[in-house]
Amino acid sequence: MSNQSTTAKQLEVKRIVDVLSRAIAQHRLRPGCRLIEAQIVDALNANRNHVQVALQRLAMLRIVDIEPNRGAMVSQPSAKEAREIFIARRAIERAIVENISPEMMRRHRHRIVSHLRSERDVTGASDRRVIVRELSEFHLLLAEICGNQVLSEILANLMVRSSLIVALYQRNDVPACQSAEHQAIVSALEAGDKPQAVAVLQEHLIKLEAQLELEEPSSGEVNLRQALADL
Repeated sequence: MSNQSTTAKQLEVKRIVDVLSRAIAQHRLRPGCRLIEAQIVDALNANRNHVQVALQRLAMLRIVDIEPNRGAMVSQPSAKEAREIFIARRAIERAIVENISPEMMRRHRHRIVSHLRSERDVTGASDRRVIVRELSEFHLLLAEICGNQVLSEILANLMVRSSLIVALYQRNDVPACQSAEHQAIVSALEAGDKPQAVAVLQEHLIKLEAQLELEEPSSGEVNLRQALADL
């Protein structure tokens, strides 16, 4: 009975963690957003203790910050942390691609084709949340195809943290991710050309990072006359 209760609690905590992670990754919950326990309990029909454990777990993953007397809020990564996350992504995603064989690609061919089609469909739309979700899912799909659970778990965490970085630092005039580059990675993997797949992936991630304005917010006073000039 004890084991069953523990398993049920673990599954419920995982459900809450997964829902909150998806909401953050899709920019439904923005950096700095307060995560009020009572509202989460109501929205997810969850137990308050389970919600507290889920928030603590997200805090350990650096997705949520918990401060005394203020409670939990969605993390706001610094520019330094943002650069470090992209360094980590280049290392982890390189390992994922290097462990994908043409046979693995053939086995998942239907899912890959379906996903790329969905990407093309949504990138012309105006719903940014859907675009963010579909383009991010490609990277997670490659991790799943790779079959390495540890790499998948690490990347899942990095992808959520990347979404926070995009919400904070991305320029508004450029897309977050290019579907055509995803197709080029798929083509190289299907052909068994891992060096080409890695090269395209690395360039892709470098471009994503280059789209960010990685400057730490100024802590000094702002000159309003200068800031509002020519507007």
